[in-house]
Amino acid sequence: MAVAGTLYTYPENWRAFKALIAAQYSGAKVKVASSPPHFHFGQTNKTPEFLRKFPLGKVPAFEGDDGFCVFDSNAIAYYVSNEELRGTTRERAAEIVQWVNFADSDIVPPASTWVFPTLGIMGYNKQATEQAKEEVRRVLGVLDAHLRTQTFLVGERVSLADISVVCALLWLYKQVLEPSFRQPFVNVNRWFVTCLNQPQFKAVLGEVTLCQKMAQFDGKKFAETQGRKEQPPRKEKPPREEKKKPPPPPPEEQDEDDEPPRDKDKDKDPFGHLPRSPFVLDEFKRKFSNEDTLGVALPHFWQHFDPAGWSLWLAEYRFPQELTQVFMSCNLITGMFQRLDKLRKNAFASVILFGTDHDSSISGIWLFRGHELAFTLHPDWQVDYESYSWRRLDPGSAECRALVQEYFSWEGAFKHVGKPFNQGKIFK
Repeated sequence: MAVAGTLYTYPENWRAFKALIAAQYSGAKVKVASSPPHFHFGQTNKTPEFLRKFPLGKVPAFEGDDGFCVFDSNAIAYYVSNEELRGTTRERAAEIVQWVNFADSDIVPPASTWVFPTLGIMGYNKQATEQAKEEVRRVLGVLDAHLRTQTFLVGERVSLADISVVCALLWLYKQVLEPSFRQPFVNVNRWFVTCLNQPQFKAVLGEVTLCQKMAQFDGKKFAETQGRKEQPPRKEKPPREEKKKPPPPPPEEQDEDDEPPRDKDKDKDPFGHLPRSPFVLDEFKRKFSNEDTLGVALPHFWQHFDPAGWSLWLAEYRFPQELTQVFMSCNLITGMFQRLDKLRKNAFASVILFGTDHDSSISGIWLFRGHELAFTLHPDWQVDYESYSWRRLDPGSAECRALVQEYFSWEGAFKHVGKPFNQGKIFK
């Protein structure tokens, strides 16, 4: 009896394509719920009814007509497949799993880093993008060598291996793999186009147009997708002169291709316009590093905190659905810290990764000098912060004190998160 059921997802979700293509081969009857009133991503998947079936609230999610429920795109694709797609021998099945995992671990991370900024759903970082390009070259080289003597990835017929890898490469080929970039990988190109021309792929993907010109990051488009109007360049106030104050260190080299040339104002202290504050950040950092957090560091913090000169913010990563391996999510945090190195004298943060592989979130408490987000004060600090939502906290509120205690001590219920503590990182 053929599998039948409903696939919950959002429109154009490449992860959902895997199950839909597999169903075309197996004959599974899969209905798609991806738009209101049947499914509203971000709302339907947070309802108690949905969470009873799929506790993580993730999509794609599949509910069989017989009541069987399963989440995770690879698990769903496997469930709706037939034996030919899964592998008819133990050896074939193992090879297929190998390539399915290769798609998730080796293709998706660099593809996301490179492609998402061009789609306006992630901020752009030049260094990360260049590293992603090299990683894409590497994985295409691995595939090209394998496909030199193979029509398909495993055996002589399409399998879940081909379906998974094609879907992982789809946005690369549509957005950034222009002819000059993809030309060396003739075997991958041949295989990719062969798969796209299979009627089962076409039924789901339609006609796919390969990239002719590499898409670039569009700052205006990114601002629009984040629900903001693009802001004009900030005019900084002249720094306040202070006696015997050493000159600020020279600015870091530019990391963005599309930033305006530096002018002399950029070499001045971004915090120079702020009045002196009695709160000494370095003293708190020493307490935090060397003494008990709950017994010494936090009492010191609240005793000396200057709400007139400093502000506290809750930051939450905007795209948790795109976080994959835990180690990669940790690298995301570390990379941001490294790019903010010259902000350390005027900021402190505790950022925590919650959850597990493919089901994680990132949030943290940040302390800044002044009452605005410090990232806007210098162009070198603006690479990552727009990937987070920011909410200024009232330091006199019970909520703020509870959040500071939880995030600074890495202990507590973290009720607003809904995922277990995994690990934390301190910016100091």
